[in-house]
Amino acid sequence: MAPFAVTMPVALFILDMQFLWVYADDLIGKGLAPWVIAELMMYASARLVNLALPLAILVASIMAFGSLSERNELTALKSAGLSIFRIFRPLVVTMLLISFGAFWFSNAAWPVANLKFRALLFSVTQKKPTLNLVPGAFYNGIEGFAIRVDSKEENGVLNDLFIHDHREGETGVSRVIRAERGQMEQQGDRLIMTLHNGVSYEEDLEQSKRRKERLQPHISSSFERQLFEIDLASLDFSKVDEGLFKRAHEMMTIAQLQLAIDSIEGMANDRLHEIQLYGARQTALFRDSIETAGAPFAAGGIWNALSPTQRRMAFDGARSLARNGQQGIANGLEDARGRRKAMDRHAIEWHRKFFLALSCILLFFIGAPLGAIIRKGGLGMPTVLAIGIFLAFYVLSMLGEQMVKSGQVSPVLGMWMSSLILLPLAVFLTRQAMRDASAFQIKWPSILKGVFRMKPTPTT
Repeated sequence: MAPFAVTMPVALFILDMQFLWVYADDLIGKGLAPWVIAELMMYASARLVNLALPLAILVASIMAFGSLSERNELTALKSAGLSIFRIFRPLVVTMLLISFGAFWFSNAAWPVANLKFRALLFSVTQKKPTLNLVPGAFYNGIEGFAIRVDSKEENGVLNDLFIHDHREGETGVSRVIRAERGQMEQQGDRLIMTLHNGVSYEEDLEQSKRRKERLQPHISSSFERQLFEIDLASLDFSKVDEGLFKRAHEMMTIAQLQLAIDSIEGMANDRLHEIQLYGARQTALFRDSIETAGAPFAAGGIWNALSPTQRRMAFDGARSLARNGQQGIANGLEDARGRRKAMDRHAIEWHRKFFLALSCILLFFIGAPLGAIIRKGGLGMPTVLAIGIFLAFYVLSMLGEQMVKSGQVSPVLGMWMSSLILLPLAVFLTRQAMRDASAFQIKWPSILKGVFRMKPTPTT
């Protein structure tokens, strides 16, 4: 358990750093409280358990049995008459307990973590940057204002301020203020700006008048000292309602997913049945009209009895009717396909609940015999092999999931494709460990020594 206790936090830390790298632009410069970032990282870590746990088990199993084999402790156990399965038995029981815990986590804790994470991340990304005036650039973070300063002094004095108040929707007045210098002071959710030696221009938009009747009046005034107040409510951080994300498939348990899958499948089947009924009605109507209309004109047919204008009108009507019917059927099929895709996405999450638990057992039966074969402990060779195997496992898992989303394979085959491909590897490595891995005992130092001792063949 000691290697697992080390590798699990390390795997989570590496994945958390990847998360920070991806969302760094959404977090930097917004003045978020430390507890908000800590809460976001906690939920992100919970979402990454499905990647960190299998990786930690793989690395820990290779390290543990690599160390046992390197110190000949595994050989001593085999010499005492213990088979490889007897040696694995305590760890297999431990892995079953971990797998049951992983299943509970996937079904109960993971949906809650997804919900909290999505809601908090949406709130963070929607928050505007904090007030940070950069000299020579306009700051548009406050709704309804554009502020620019030419320079800032160390004592907080702002030189050459330009404020554009464009809250036309509220006041109907557009105002521009230019001041030589000023200072800012924040009081709660209000920003108080003290301006000195400036000019103010106000323009009435006259929204209640017609465009031709507008006179475009404006007021120009100068001041020596003026207090300007701005509401900073738009910069405050507020959490979004979690109910907006509850219906997503990632936030559901197995029972909820199964209910959603059955409901979506029923709606898709009903839609297809409606398309069949629609086609049957259209076909029956067309057949009956021909038979009824063609009876009095059995000799020449109804088409020959129509004038050119009537023929053109009949042709246009039939073409319009056919196009409408074709478009209606296409829309119905597209709606049914959309419901099928939604059902596949719910099925992916349904299989993911079991996938995490069983993948832990599979990777253990790959890592444990592999560690016994390579006979290397520590963080060197075991880590390299574990990362290589886990990358293959992860790529195959993502490939299968994308194939399910594109409709190429069924959810069962796509979600379990990586496990089915790596299962023969687990069986092969276990058999090699039982046979003391004679096929893997390659004496690289002797081979290299023989290569360097070879004499070149003389040429004639």
